[in-house]
Amino acid sequence: MPKFQVLGYEFDNDEFHAYAHGRLPYETLRPDPVLRNLLLAMPQRKIIFTNADKAHALQVLKRLALEDCFEGIICFEALNHPPLQPPALKSPILCKPSLEAFEAAIRVANLDPKKTIFFDDSARNIASGKAAGLHTVIVGNSALVPGADHALRSIHNIKEAIPEIWDGDEEQMEQVIQAAAVETVVLA
Repeated sequence: MPKFQVLGYEFDNDEFHAYAHGRLPYETLRPDPVLRNLLLAMPQRKIIFTNADKAHALQVLKRLALEDCFEGIICFEALNHPPLQPPALKSPILCKPSLEAFEAAIRVANLDPKKTIFFDDSARNIASGKAAGLHTVIVGNSALVPGADHALRSIHNIKEAIPEIWDGDEEQMEQVIQAAAVETVVLA
């Protein structure tokens, strides 16, 4: 979407999201009790960062039965408020993988990037997350990508890759996530 707007195309963001997400087969999503239990057992804050609109994020969370596992959602609307100025003066759209989007999300969530682990399935997003100072985990890939500290073929294996999330105290966890040079690959 940002690329089209840079080229001069104008469209309603809500209509775009309704069209893009309204056709998705949400009914194929099923509850994920394994992921739910992992998330609920994690003592750290958990926040979703998505380029989608909030309606889509909430629909997916509901279908996966994860709606109460996250403190909040940083979505398209959170980073791209309706402009108060004329269309010619619109600021650029903030979306992953832009570094500016990561920096804005870090501000919105009031995070310390040095103490934050970012999970994503996109190599481009992982590289930008690393550039923003986050510790990074590529999910759905058994190979490390540029900027990834860990690689997980399945998010269900997170406890094997970083057990300190559950077992360690805050100081131990901080040491683990600050040891970004220690790269981990867990295969499922």
